[in-house]
Amino acid sequence: MKSPHVFHIPVMGVAYTIDTPLKVSRYGIDSVISLVDNVLLEKLRKVYTEKFNLPYHEISEKAEDYMAKRITAYLNLINRLSIEKFETIKNNYEEKKEEIKEYFELLPDSSLLKREFTDLLQDNLPVEEIKNWVKKHMTMGSIDVNIMTKVDKTNYNRNGEALPQEFNDAHAALRGYANSDLTSSLILSAGMSPRLYGYIENFKDFYPDTKGFIKKKIVLKVSDYRSALIQGKFLAKKGLWVSEYRIESGLNCGGHAFATDGYLMGPILEEFKNNRQKLSEEVFDLLKKALQQKGKPVPEQVLPLKITAQGGVGTAKEQEFLTDYYQVDSVGWGSPFLLVPEATTVDDYTLNELAKAREEDLYLSNISPLGVPFNSLKSASATLKKIEKAQKGRAGSSCPKAYLVSNTEYTDKPICTASRQYQYIKLKELNTLNLPENEYQKRYNKIIAPECLCVGLSEPAIITHQIDYKIKDNGVTVCPGPNMAYFHQKTGLKEMIKHIYGKTDLIGKRYRPHMFVKELNLYIDYLKNQLEEINDKIDKKQSRYFEKFANNLKNGISYYHSLFENTKEKFIDKKEEIFTDLEKSKKQLSDLLSKINALVVE
Repeated sequence: MKSPHVFHIPVMGVAYTIDTPLKVSRYGIDSVISLVDNVLLEKLRKVYTEKFNLPYHEISEKAEDYMAKRITAYLNLINRLSIEKFETIKNNYEEKKEEIKEYFELLPDSSLLKREFTDLLQDNLPVEEIKNWVKKHMTMGSIDVNIMTKVDKTNYNRNGEALPQEFNDAHAALRGYANSDLTSSLILSAGMSPRLYGYIENFKDFYPDTKGFIKKKIVLKVSDYRSALIQGKFLAKKGLWVSEYRIESGLNCGGHAFATDGYLMGPILEEFKNNRQKLSEEVFDLLKKALQQKGKPVPEQVLPLKITAQGGVGTAKEQEFLTDYYQVDSVGWGSPFLLVPEATTVDDYTLNELAKAREEDLYLSNISPLGVPFNSLKSASATLKKIEKAQKGRAGSSCPKAYLVSNTEYTDKPICTASRQYQYIKLKELNTLNLPENEYQKRYNKIIAPECLCVGLSEPAIITHQIDYKIKDNGVTVCPGPNMAYFHQKTGLKEMIKHIYGKTDLIGKRYRPHMFVKELNLYIDYLKNQLEEINDKIDKKQSRYFEKFANNLKNGISYYHSLFENTKEKFIDKKEEIFTDLEKSKKQLSDLLSKINALVVE
C-alpha cells in the first residue's frame, strides 16, 4: 500500500529508531529499524513482552543461528504490537473517532484521502458507511529495516573456528528479516556488497509475483545515479527488483558521511528525475530475463519504482520543492526527530544537548572505526568519557560487541581501531618516535579519535528503558546531521508533522542556509580540510582528483544559479539570501582552485 504521507523517518544510529514503528506506524508513517545489534534487539524484546504481558523465551547465544532468530523474533513482536494498535483504532470508529480524525488531520493538505474523509464527515453520512470507508482507506506505516553492508566481518564459534559467511552479522541480519512476518522494505546502505546481494536470492519473499507484488522490497541508499544503475542492474540479473532508490546527501546527513567527488544533491536529483523512466525500463528488461531463466513468475507490467531523498531538509518549502520539482515520492526527515520523544528513543542528557546545539557544536568527526567521516556532537557523553579515559591512561574500548572490527595491522584476526588493544599498541609505538610536541599531539588525537559506536549508538535504548546491562559507563554516541543546529526544543510528534507540512514553523526567523547551499559549503569545507593536510606539494594524480572535485562543485554552483533563478517564486523570501550565499561559496571555491594549482609539482 502507498504511504499516505510524503515523508518518512530514516534509520538513525542503532537505538534511536529501534522501536519507532511502534510509536508512529499507526499514523501511517514509514520508519526504519537498524538490524546491526542483535543483543539490543533481544533485550528490547524482553522489555516489550513484559510491558504487554506476553510470554518471553530467551534466545541465548548458545542457540543455533541465534543472531538471525533474535532479529526475527523482535521484528515479529514489533509487527504484531503495531498491527494490534493500528487495527484497534481502525476497526472501532465509535470508540476511536478522535484518533481516526487525528490520523487524517495529520496528512498533508494535498492528500486526496484527507479531503475525502473531510467530505464524508461534512456530508453527515451514516456511521456504517464512514466505518467501511475508514477500514478500506486507513493504512499503517511500513516497518522497514536497515542493514549496513559493511558489517560483514567473519564470526567465530566458541572453539575459535571461523564460521561460514552466512553467519556474519550482515548475512544473519538479512536472514532474520527474510524469515520475519513483515511485509515491508529492506534498506541496504554503505555501498554495494556482491556477497550480500547474492545471498538475497535464497529467500522467496524478495521475488515478485505475476501481479508485481513483492512481500519484502529492496531499497538501495545511493548518492549518485551511476551507482544506482550499476546496483539495480546487478540485482536485476539475479531476478531481484530494486523498488526504491533512496538518495542521501553525501555530507549533509546524520551518521556516516560517504562524501562524493564533489557531486551535489541538486544535480544528482535532476539526473534521477530526467532518467527515471529509462532506469526503470532498462533494469526491468534484465529482471524479466532473469526471472524467466529461474522459472519464476514474471510480472505482467513494469514494476513500480520510487525515488526518495533525504539529508538536510528542514523546512516545509524544501520538502515541497523536493516532491514538486524533483518529483520524489517521499522525503526523509532524520535529525529533527531526535527532538521528538514520541517518535525516537533518546536519553535525557543527549536530548538536552541536541536542543542546545549550534553549528559550532556539530562536526564531521573521525570517531568511526571504519575510517569514514562521521557526523557527531562535541558534547556527546561517549566522546567526553573517551577523552577522560585516555587522559587517565586507559585509551580505547574493551570492544564487547566487535561489529566494526576491520584492522589487521598488528593481529591476524581483525580488531577495532576504537579498541583498547589497538590503541595501546598504537600509542606505545607513537611514544618511541620522539616527535615534536605539535606533531605528537596531532597523531595522538588521531589515534584516540575512534570510539565504540557499537555500544555508544545502542546506549540510548539501554538508558531510556532502564535495561540492566553489564557494559557500564561507556556513554552515548549521537549522530545528528548539521541540520540539527536549527532546531532548538523538545517537540511533540504532531508539531513536527505540522512543521513538515507548513502548518507551523519550528525554526522561526533564525538564519538557516538553504539545504542545497548548506551541503555545498560542507563540501567546500571538506575540500579545504583535505588540502590543509598536505604539507608540501601534490603530484599530478592528486591534482586531477582535487581539480575534478572542485570542478564538480563549480558546476554545481552554476546549476544552482540557474535552478533558483528559474524557480524564484518558490523561495521569494529567501532569494537574495540564497544568491548571496552562492556568491560567497563561488569565491571560496575559486581561492581553493588557486591553492590547488600552487601545490602542483610540475
